[in-house]
Amino acid sequence: MRKSNLYWSITDGWTMSQRSLKHIFREPESLLMAIGLPVAIMVMFVYIFGGAIQTGTDYVNYVVPGVIITCAGFGSSLIAISVTQDMVGGLFERLRSMPLLPSSLMIGHVTGGFIRNVIATTVIFLVALLIGFQPNAGFLDWLGVIGLLSLFMLSLNWLFVAIGLIMKSVETANAATFPMLFLPYISSAFVPTETMPVWLQAFADNQPMTPLIETLRGLLIGTPIDNNGWLTIFWFGSLLIISFIISGAIFKRRKKE
Repeated sequence: MRKSNLYWSITDGWTMSQRSLKHIFREPESLLMAIGLPVAIMVMFVYIFGGAIQTGTDYVNYVVPGVIITCAGFGSSLIAISVTQDMVGGLFERLRSMPLLPSSLMIGHVTGGFIRNVIATTVIFLVALLIGFQPNAGFLDWLGVIGLLSLFMLSLNWLFVAIGLIMKSVETANAATFPMLFLPYISSAFVPTETMPVWLQAFADNQPMTPLIETLRGLLIGTPIDNNGWLTIFWFGSLLIISFIISGAIFKRRKKE
């Protein structure tokens, strides 16, 4: 009996996902960078700047959600570089001559990036606990944290797939990820937004990273969430859908070139 396109999408996607996973462990530099940079940022802010920043709670408890988002964003940005490398390096053309769906290339990068982010985020949590992080989240709160982080990672993964498909060189792909990686620094990740100049506070309060961080902070340490949870789902649910559609459209266009 002839297999359906869905069957081949799943099996071929798993094949390319295995390829991405092997790259993570055979070339661990990207994983180490995805862990090392956020850990360095967290330790620096907690031990150097933490004593001077008043947040109403222990600074380590305040800063951990922002560090986790920074970690996940950096890990996802590596996908754009990998996708561009595959496109300009000839892998895409090679897949055309093999019994694999070329679209499985995107699925493999998204899956591999997600697993890399899960590993890096877990390490960040463990390091945070070692330096004094004290979450008081219950079981449902932890489920909410996992769900929101998964939504955030998948939405960024597909966004960076789209960027990787557009760019013509690894260098430009790397540069194109910078605006998204910079957003956590202009949010409530490291300092309360009310301490910022009025014009900057307006941007910080109304960009997608702030409601995400405030929701994670509320779930982890019990600060008010208000409507930030719904805003987070709206922002990153929309980003996931739009990025997925755009990635598919760009990929189809590249197939015809």
